[in-house]
Amino acid sequence: MKKCLLLILALSCCGCSVPSFWLFDLNREASITDGEKGAAYAARDSAVKPDQSGLPLIEPDDRTVETGRVPSEVLWTQETPAIEENPELSRETAEDIALLETVPVFEQAEGRTVVSNEVVFDFPVVENDRVRYFIDLYSGSARVTFKRWLERSGRYLPVMREIFSQYDLPLDLAYLSMIESGFTDRAYSWAHAAGPWQFIESTGRVYGLHVDWWLDERRDPEKATHAAARFLTDMYEFFDGDWYLAVASYNAGMGKIQRAIEMYDSRDFWEISRGKYLQEETKHYLPKFLAALTIAKQPEKYGFTDLDYHEPLKYDVVEVPTATDLELAAELCGVSYEEIKRLNPELKRWSTPPSVHNHSLRLPLGSSERFLEKYLRIPVAERARYKRHEVVAGDTLLKLAKRHGIQVDDIVRLNKVSDPRALKIGSTLILPLRQGYTSRPLDELEDDYVRSYRRTYTVREGDSLWKISRKFEVSEKQLRVWNKLGWSNLLRPGQKLVVSAAGAKSARSSRQAAKRLVYEVKSGDTLWDIGQRYNVGTREIMNWNNLDHDHVLRPGDSLTLMIVPGQSG
Repeated sequence: MKKCLLLILALSCCGCSVPSFWLFDLNREASITDGEKGAAYAARDSAVKPDQSGLPLIEPDDRTVETGRVPSEVLWTQETPAIEENPELSRETAEDIALLETVPVFEQAEGRTVVSNEVVFDFPVVENDRVRYFIDLYSGSARVTFKRWLERSGRYLPVMREIFSQYDLPLDLAYLSMIESGFTDRAYSWAHAAGPWQFIESTGRVYGLHVDWWLDERRDPEKATHAAARFLTDMYEFFDGDWYLAVASYNAGMGKIQRAIEMYDSRDFWEISRGKYLQEETKHYLPKFLAALTIAKQPEKYGFTDLDYHEPLKYDVVEVPTATDLELAAELCGVSYEEIKRLNPELKRWSTPPSVHNHSLRLPLGSSERFLEKYLRIPVAERARYKRHEVVAGDTLLKLAKRHGIQVDDIVRLNKVSDPRALKIGSTLILPLRQGYTSRPLDELEDDYVRSYRRTYTVREGDSLWKISRKFEVSEKQLRVWNKLGWSNLLRPGQKLVVSAAGAKSARSSRQAAKRLVYEVKSGDTLWDIGQRYNVGTREIMNWNNLDHDHVLRPGDSLTLMIVPGQSG
């Protein structure tokens, strides 16, 4: 699901000879050159996550072998392990995640592929065994969850289709968001992809989506759809007008699909997906989309006769010149705080970003005049009720209270301070700047992403830790630690292993600064070995060091690596 583009440029820092590394921050598409995009696409593969089914992979039974197809009911269950691992997940959310990440296990050919002529599509739709598998799944055992996705589509599809029309893209391509996120703007994968189009932060940055502590534009349905449209257009042009390859590359990365084409000497998606090179998730990504599109365009045919589509997304937009409390905006509009948050999913906290002037705030349709009439009469200092303050050496509650003209007791109550005399340097305090404050900021110090759970794998006959580590692009040491295996190499068929790292706890915890490390190549080293040792991708190493695909490492060579502290395997 994840789009990962990373541009890392060596720059001379303050005249020093030691290069620093800069994440190329591109906020407008116009500033992106063809060369920069090419470098980004080449780097994207290294950070693309492996396929990530949240459900155990199911071995086909004798009936499957005989028929050549895996019945959908074998692979779908409403028993969602996410709830056990994270009690805060609702049943609905857990079912969404499980269906989004379901990856069936079958390597046989897809059977006869035929063009679907039953309904008018503006995207090339075909049917075969792989597509029909997901049609059966979505309209069968998983129909309750898929019905929810269809109903949610009513809220987002009109604006997504309108945006795609501006880029001359097939309007049916908007349904790709359905299999990315189930049309959920708060969706957040363990690989750190977010929003309805599931952008990784680095890719989103290339396509103009800003992310910081206050907001995440990957969650904005309009901005993210514009980014997805530009991204899909680039993929379509790169693959010379082949939409199947473009859609597959949205999932796996342009470089991965291009290498599959070269490896199998074919540009036929169905042909290159028969081999073992592509991840299972990528092999089934296009069939999932075709199945979802087929049902969505004619739901009655597949038994969805009682759909209650959500109302289309409609709103007014006003520009607020300074930081504005969302509770204040809700009061002025006469609606709930939750309604303002629902219209502005990119806002992660309780107010518009303090550093952004003239932020575009969405309000309920027809409420902008009433809002502005009252808002403009409110002094600037009172438009934001709260200030986020990071404690530094020398801070005391009394000093902070005097500096901002507030009461010590208010700071204590708002932040639930247990010992007013012992403030921890680096901790965050919320300061109430006007009367009538609530505990809302404290409630929203942690973000509200809906995270997917860690992936598991069911051990098969003949599996080893080495084979499983290669399959999921992790190290054997990581598998031992995650599964508490110690130094045992004993695996049992049917045993379940955790094969992915835990998702980030919050946006703050995932933004550690990378440090430059120079590694001297030793005899027998390969890029894959080095990557596993430091938990980075081989493609990243190649791009950091300008290496060709067929580069041969020699003992004594120096490689530059960008390592996040604590991430080495």
